[in-house]
Amino acid sequence: MDSYDDGTARGGGARGGMAALSLPYQVVAAVTLAVVAVLACWHLSMVFLHVAPSNTLTKQNGEAVDEWVYPEFEQNWKLFAPNPLQTNIAVQVRAVVATGDGGRRTTGWIDLSAQDAEHIRGNPLPSHAFQNELRRGWDFFVNTHNADNEPNGMRGRLSEQYVRRMVMLRLGEDRVGGRVERIQVRSETRWVARPPWSTDKSRRATEYRTLPWWTVTAADRPDGARQDRAGLLAQDPAPGRAGTEAAR
Repeated sequence: MDSYDDGTARGGGARGGMAALSLPYQVVAAVTLAVVAVLACWHLSMVFLHVAPSNTLTKQNGEAVDEWVYPEFEQNWKLFAPNPLQTNIAVQVRAVVATGDGGRRTTGWIDLSAQDAEHIRGNPLPSHAFQNELRRGWDFFVNTHNADNEPNGMRGRLSEQYVRRMVMLRLGEDRVGGRVERIQVRSETRWVARPPWSTDKSRRATEYRTLPWWTVTAADRPDGARQDRAGLLAQDPAPGRAGTEAAR
């Protein structure tokens, strides 16, 4: 009877996986896997240090951790946080617009946060600007102003300028039907409903924080902001970096 020989008897079994590759390809595959493993460990370590409670390691290497995490891998939570965020905050604006016939009108409240959410929802690779620019800019403003919306020093004035420019970037003449002359910004805070098993009491009423009307200057408009920034960078590169760090 003829016997079937598939080569396994002489070769010691069929080779598969990396063993089936030639030596040069095995070296390339091994190096690639090693690089991926090192990057994965590095990334997990950086994110862990970012969300971990403050300690000696994070204090010594905080700048390196921030440079790796921001802005693509930003985390909005902390390890062992006792109270996670319980509110949804939306930033809204209305404007006084000069129409083409010489008149003026006031727009309704425009929800800028909802516009960003529309760009994020269903987008597998949403822009960092749509995810964080408005939220972080408003946090920067709130943390540098008192309850009467008065700035606490230079950082407060910088945050106000940042919010004005950020709003004007979103208010084009084609959207509001004319040239924007004045703007008013407010935040709308809605409390997240507590789960059925929770005994915590949460407020139900929507809260608003309304800022005073601001007159729009040339520096607030996109073209003026770019020219102003270019002038600052020409004098001293430091303000540009300071503004970037503040925006975080």
